Amino acid sequence: MAHVPSDAAIVIAGLRRTYGSFTALESLDLEVPRGSLFALLGPNGAGKSTTIKILTTLLAPSAGTARVAGFDVAREPRRVRSATGVVFQESSLDDRLTAHENLMLHVSVFGVPPGEREARVNEGLAWIGLAAVARQRVRSFSGGMRRRLEIARALTHRPEVLVLDEPTVGLDPQTRRVVWDHLLSIAASRERTVFVTTHYMDEAERCGDVAILDHGKLIARGSPLEIIARAGIREATTTRPRLEDAFVALTGRDIRDEPDKGSGEQDAMRTRLRARGRSA
Repeated sequence: MAHVPSDAAIVIAGLRRTYGSFTALESLDLEVPRGSLFALLGPNGAGKSTTIKILTTLLAPSAGTARVAGFDVAREPRRVRSATGVVFQESSLDDRLTAHENLMLHVSVFGVPPGEREARVNEGLAWIGLAAVARQRVRSFSGGMRRRLEIARALTHRPEVLVLDEPTVGLDPQTRRVVWDHLLSIAASRERTVFVTTHYMDEAERCGDVAILDHGKLIARGSPLEIIARAGIREATTTRPRLEDAFVALTGRDIRDEPDKGSGEQDAMRTRLRARGRSA
C-alpha cells in the first residue's frame, strides 16, 4: 500500500475497540500534527492504553482506522513499526546486557546499516547522559537510568514518531525533570512528533497540545489554557487555575478502579516488543 502523505503525524478516524461487551474506545477521531509535543490524558480505564496499543500495532482495532507517519496500522504494521519509537510503562530492556549492547541490538533489529550502528549508539548514549556507563550491565541501573536508556534506544533508528506511555511513573522529581527536558528538546527540533500519555498534570502542562479521553470518548482537545477555559474554571484566588483542576472538572471526582481490559496482554506485549522489528 502506498504511503499517504499528511500534515498530521497521527490520524485516527472512527476508531473503536471492544473487549467482549466492554467498549474501550468508541468512534475516536484524533489528529496529531507533525513536529508537535502531544499529551493524551484520561482517568484509569479511559482508553489511553488501548489507543497506544493500536497505534503501535500491538492491538487490532475493532472498527475505524489509524495511521502513523502516513501508514495504516492494520494494513502496514511493519512500516508503522519502522516509523515509530516506543517507550512503554514496563521496561523492555535486557538487564543481562550492557547499555551499549541493548542499543546495538535495537539498531540491528531495525535494520540500521552496519556502518552506522556504532555511531548511532554512541550518539544516543552521549545525548541521554549515559556514555560513562555504556559498558555496564543494565541490571545495575536505577529506574531513571533505565528510562533514559529506553528513550535513547527508541530514537536510534530515527523514527518519525516517538510514543511514550507514562514515561515517568515511579521516577523521583529530579529524574522526571531530566526526562522531560530531553523530551522538550526532541520536540523543539520539530523533526519528530512526541506522543505522550501521563497522569501528571504538571507534565501535560508542558505540552502544547492536549487531548482528554473519558469512557473511550474524546471530551476535550486544545492547549492546556484552552482546556482550562472550556472547563469553566475561573481564578478565585491569587493562584491561577491548573490543568489538573480542569481535568477533574471534566472527568469527575470519583476514583476509578477500572482495570485496563487489555491488561492480560501485557506479558505478550513485552515479548512482541522485543521482537517487533525482526519482521520489519
